[in-house]
Amino acid sequence: MIKIENLKKSFDGHDVLKGISFEIGKGEVFALVGGSGGGKSVLLKHVAGLMRPDQGSVTVDGLEIGTAGREALRTFRERLGFLFQGGALFDSLDVYENVAFPLKEKSKLGRDAIREKVMEELENVGLTGSEHRFPSQISGGMVKRAALARALVEEPEIMLFDEPTTGLDPVTGQSILTLIDSCHQRLSFTGIIVTHEIPKVFAIVDRVVMLHDGFLKAEGTPADFSESRDPVIRAFLDG
Repeated sequence: MIKIENLKKSFDGHDVLKGISFEIGKGEVFALVGGSGGGKSVLLKHVAGLMRPDQGSVTVDGLEIGTAGREALRTFRERLGFLFQGGALFDSLDVYENVAFPLKEKSKLGRDAIREKVMEELENVGLTGSEHRFPSQISGGMVKRAALARALVEEPEIMLFDEPTTGLDPVTGQSILTLIDSCHQRLSFTGIIVTHEIPKVFAIVDRVVMLHDGFLKAEGTPADFSESRDPVIRAFLDG
């Protein structure tokens, strides 16, 4: 479904991605791991069409994202959900209005149908009763849950998660990973999770891709990584 081929990207003469290639099948969830500044979020933004590669390509179901026209890219993004690192909620809107926003902007649903979908999604992420609170009035974990509900309310085929547990305590971070897994079981989206939560994320993903110094260092199952004796992988896994 998603094919990344020889992807290269540099900024101000600094090579961030130096020829990354891998594929993700429909319904699979990949963890994208590696050290800070290794290009994980940059790669994620290429998949979303927020950046264009210097060389190489990202292709989704035959559509090359980097060269797609405005209309094709708009249609593609209707299939896409993105959970940003900080949640990216609108501070001036309460939780309900944040989750309802994409439905009001892009769907033709009436007020009652929108309310039904929003309240159902808030229940799915454990935020029933918090719909009239503003982002400043809820915890970091609740912000992530609200942002996840907003990303999922249109039932996307593809989900991109940029460090979904950043800034959260270990217990809350684990609850967010568990919630992502339950949402995947419900919606069967294809997903990429950029994360430092190793090895916790291994329990909810099909495969793992590790970036190191701009290259694809390793790709395999969670078991492959856990059992690896490669010193770079071991150093990352062991902290």
